[in-house]
Amino acid sequence: MPVINFKYEDLCSLIGEKVPQQTLIQRIPLIGADMHDTEGNEDEMSVEFFPDRPDLFSVEGLARGMRAFLDIKPGMQEYDVKKTDIVVTADESVRNIRPYFLCAAVFDVNISDEFLRSMMELQEKLHITIGRKRNKFAIGIHDLDKVQAPFTYTTVKPDEVRFVPLAKTESMTMAEILTEHEKGVDYAHLLKGLDRYPVIFDKNKNVLSFPPIINGALTTVTTNTHNLFIDVTGNDRKAVKGALDIVVTALAERGGKIGSVLMKGTEECISPDLSVEKYVISVKECDKFIGVDLGSEGIIEALRRMEMNAFVDSEDTDAVHVCIPSTRLDIMHKADIFEDVAIGYGFDKFGGSYKLNQTMGHLSADTTFSESMRDIMIGLGFTEVTTLTLSNDREEFQISGLPEMQNVRVTNPITEEHTCLRSYLMPSLMRILRHNKHRDLPQKIFEVGYVIRDNKVVLHLCALATASKTSFTEIKSIAESVLRETSTKYSLSPCDYSTFIDGRGAFVNIEGKDAGLFGEVSPKVVVDFEITHPVIMLELDLTPIILTKANSLF
Repeated sequence: MPVINFKYEDLCSLIGEKVPQQTLIQRIPLIGADMHDTEGNEDEMSVEFFPDRPDLFSVEGLARGMRAFLDIKPGMQEYDVKKTDIVVTADESVRNIRPYFLCAAVFDVNISDEFLRSMMELQEKLHITIGRKRNKFAIGIHDLDKVQAPFTYTTVKPDEVRFVPLAKTESMTMAEILTEHEKGVDYAHLLKGLDRYPVIFDKNKNVLSFPPIINGALTTVTTNTHNLFIDVTGNDRKAVKGALDIVVTALAERGGKIGSVLMKGTEECISPDLSVEKYVISVKECDKFIGVDLGSEGIIEALRRMEMNAFVDSEDTDAVHVCIPSTRLDIMHKADIFEDVAIGYGFDKFGGSYKLNQTMGHLSADTTFSESMRDIMIGLGFTEVTTLTLSNDREEFQISGLPEMQNVRVTNPITEEHTCLRSYLMPSLMRILRHNKHRDLPQKIFEVGYVIRDNKVVLHLCALATASKTSFTEIKSIAESVLRETSTKYSLSPCDYSTFIDGRGAFVNIEGKDAGLFGEVSPKVVVDFEITHPVIMLELDLTPIILTKANSLF
């Protein structure tokens, strides 16, 4: 979670009132944070915020939040946005690279060392958290007096433009930056495969930024800077707009005057747009949700402590109209507003007398049986592993040879390796063997874990062994040992899955139903998993075993 560092005196000056440090230490955690490294009357303070409140990732945002939360100035902070003659154009060539682009100007800022440090920390924390390490958006903050409007966001060939990047003294091409500059090396993957790179020019073709990699040294912000130009580029418009709004309002908290710019090209609008989002919530539903009868007045008072404005509908007293600041990216549902009502009311006010009732707890059947199964497998010479429940279709079904079934999909997966929830344990354990193929043989591993079958969580056991020589007889002996130790009645039948060598695979039948399989893994499957030695495999559904033994074991 993001940690912000600041000075107590600086925070109080931004709040506009001298608040006792002990009060801050006690009250800041109640809005969703944890205090770090703060003692007594020390000036240095450190706070770790929950990731759902990016508007608080700076001392400026914290000051705004505490002004409302401490009833110093409750309600929404409003900012004047003055129109400027600055025009910014986004060329069509950026549409398939980083299509979303919004800008703003901030004038008459007095940048101190604390302000400069806070601004840089805010920028980096937004990049790492909601920016997904600059994948969703990247922020550029520039000295506006060093360049001239209008500005253009376009694309160029990798060796077409040279400029001096931030923290360097010699000009470099974009291709050179990606291979030689430390930031270029860190973020080069974001532009992988592109034959043209995004760039922001001023009127005189001076480079402001090479997003999402690095700004130009020309527009470096220092304590002598007074007017700022902010750009945000990215792949998610809501995130781009939210990041811009958070940055410009933080600058405004330092006394800066926000100026709007005219965006043209791929999108025409006035930016920044700090207009509020409106919700209507039910008083009865909110009171039921948080378990306290606050009524409309209590709800409005609590929301004002959370930097929101609210009022009751004159025609429907159960309806509270809520105005949400544009910086509150965490508000996506009325339940989020109910949560803010609870925070504004005060978590320290919840609760009452505790009732102490003696109860007897016990382990679930799954847990008890899992422990027994682990003892059995360790006794057979296997080492336990724990793998991710996320997998992918290719390894689950295509190269494993196991029958394909409907599985639970992951929406917007981060990697191609994690696109679904696993239906078998075997592919996950094969990946373990692949990563350890350079280790000494034999290797014998097992896992007792959950898989998803027919949208239900099912407990499985899987055991794999790899050695210079393996045999069907060996894995059959292991399977029968496991079943014998659990006193399970079973029968075996041939298995024709391509997972196994022909004639060397078998189903385990319990009470007339297939409950598992074992055998010698096919050389094709072994090679496709990039393993270099033969593998034998056992996988059992433990549910029927647990059910049949429930009365005797538990």
